[in-house]
Amino acid sequence: MEFSQKRVRLVIMGAGGRDFHNFNMLFRDNPAFEVVAFTATQIPFQQGRTYPPQLSGPLYPKGIPIVAEQQLPRLIERHRVDEVILAYSDLSHQVVMEIASRVMAMGPDFRLVGPRQSMLQASIPVVSVCAVRTGCGKSPVTRDLCRTLRAMGHQPTVVRHPMAYGRLDIRAAESFRTCADLDTYECTLEEREEYEPLIDLGIPLFAGVDYAEIMQLAQKAGDVLIWDGGNNDLPFIRPDLELVLVDPLRPGHELSYFPGMANLLRADGVILAKAADATSDQLALVEKNVSLHNPKAELIRGALEVSVDDPEQIRGKRVVLVEDGPTLTHGGMGFGAAMAAAKKYGAGQIVDPRPYAVGSLIDVFRDYPHLEQAVPAMGYSESQIADLAATLEAIPCDLVLSGTPIDLQRVISLHRPLARVSYDFREMPPVKIPRLLKRLFEGGG
Repeated sequence: MEFSQKRVRLVIMGAGGRDFHNFNMLFRDNPAFEVVAFTATQIPFQQGRTYPPQLSGPLYPKGIPIVAEQQLPRLIERHRVDEVILAYSDLSHQVVMEIASRVMAMGPDFRLVGPRQSMLQASIPVVSVCAVRTGCGKSPVTRDLCRTLRAMGHQPTVVRHPMAYGRLDIRAAESFRTCADLDTYECTLEEREEYEPLIDLGIPLFAGVDYAEIMQLAQKAGDVLIWDGGNNDLPFIRPDLELVLVDPLRPGHELSYFPGMANLLRADGVILAKAADATSDQLALVEKNVSLHNPKAELIRGALEVSVDDPEQIRGKRVVLVEDGPTLTHGGMGFGAAMAAAKKYGAGQIVDPRPYAVGSLIDVFRDYPHLEQAVPAMGYSESQIADLAATLEAIPCDLVLSGTPIDLQRVISLHRPLARVSYDFREMPPVKIPRLLKRLFEGGG
């Protein structure tokens, strides 16, 4: 019997991260497949670009188009697509199966790529920090791990889950040592939120698009690699210790979002970073779910502690809150660290920002109607950063209270006072994370 040599035609559904990684790992150099397009969603300004030839390899000399997810039915019909791969995160299980049903109704197979095929193997120990939802507190936990490992005599290096915005041709493997590197790679506000605090700690930081190359650079820069996850995605590098955050302020989400539940089931340690802010009923439900579905995991309670340099500038004032963008948008939260600081330090009034939105921020508030008391720090382009600045200038308030992890005044100029909120993770007794790390280096896994 003679087999057909026709290439299997694929579309990879993504959001500028996992989609590119899956392509690099499984399809870039595989002549049995033809990826006809990536689709993009969640993150603005992604569609209309091309995954460039420098990254797509010799099988794709013109690169691969990136189109809006709404064009998926047309792609399937036009290219007679055989298979569609879902490759982005923070989706409810209901939404995943709705996407699968729409794809399969048109004829193609629908597929998810698992860890066995998509994880790289490092030559040094790897600790992953992942979550069941966006906005659980991964970033402060990563910073705390860096401090703990340094105190133990180790040199941690961090590899961050991709945020593949802007010019992909200059982002194959990014190395960050100073804030000037943020400008070199034309980083967006969201990237700066994640990268800047680690740079300030002096931690070697790597990110980009080609994670095989990135891993090689990172494991030369330290003796332990921390995978700093994005959204609720699985790690790209095989962990020796998997720490997964759950959010007691969103009880039940640990079992109802993809691929967050997969993270939960794989976890060695499950961290409730907001335990101090949750009710006893919320904590009980989340801990019951963890114990039921992953009884081997260590349960770790912690707190995200907020602080500002001058608390008195908040007391009694009219404040507008600025919070981490993804946490508020596709993460579904209505507040973050700035709200916690406003309550802790006695703000007089939290001003509703919606009537004063400018430009693209108008669309953001329309698309995310749960945002009533905070401005998400949207900055995926220069024009959006300008809209953010104009919105904050227009709001009648005494103070801008910024809970985004970056120093907002490094990227926008405001003609009104701004207070920066810092927040750090503190593990509650009994302290378990140092013991897990020690066991890792002693060979206990």
